[in-house]
Amino acid sequence: MKYFNSFLIVSIILLGFTNSYYGGSNTKGDKMKDNIYNIVVKDIEGKDVKLSDYAGKVLLVVNVASKCGYTPQYEGLQKIYETYKEKGFEILAFPCNDFKGQEPGTNEEIKEFCSANYGVTFTLFDKIKVLGEDRSPLYQKLISSESVEQGDVKWNFEKFLISKDGEVVGRFRSKVKPESEELTSLLEKLLSQ
Repeated sequence: MKYFNSFLIVSIILLGFTNSYYGGSNTKGDKMKDNIYNIVVKDIEGKDVKLSDYAGKVLLVVNVASKCGYTPQYEGLQKIYETYKEKGFEILAFPCNDFKGQEPGTNEEIKEFCSANYGVTFTLFDKIKVLGEDRSPLYQKLISSESVEQGDVKWNFEKFLISKDGEVVGRFRSKVKPESEELTSLLEKLLSQ
């Protein structure tokens, strides 16, 4: 027992030294915890999608709704998708009914609405929750990232820009249009890195 206690103390000291020597919370392992690549979501067809499949691309994650004052932003989203998709850009759109029931449709109805009204060709995902205890793990990570303003999503069409290494680097509230200079200037910077 005496030897085990000594071994335990030495191990703890070495672990502390190793952690402080390699930068503590800035280690590669901790950086991996900060990115979104360990999350699996479902697409609008109900199939699992590993977000790690998007490694090396710049992503815009947005919660969308069909019956919202911001719904016309689908047009701007499609426009920037067409402009930047060949440069390594993807939009991940997550229908959400958390805000005054503005996305009541089924996945099939949502898909049809987006296609018929806005010609959407970017990826649509399964309807999710972005608020409350049953909030999706992706949105839990997005709203708690230390690199952007933290806290709950306030409304539909809030946007998060994700760098090529899966880290949240920008957060834009609903009123910021997808094709705005504010958003596209950061997007272009990320694509050039």
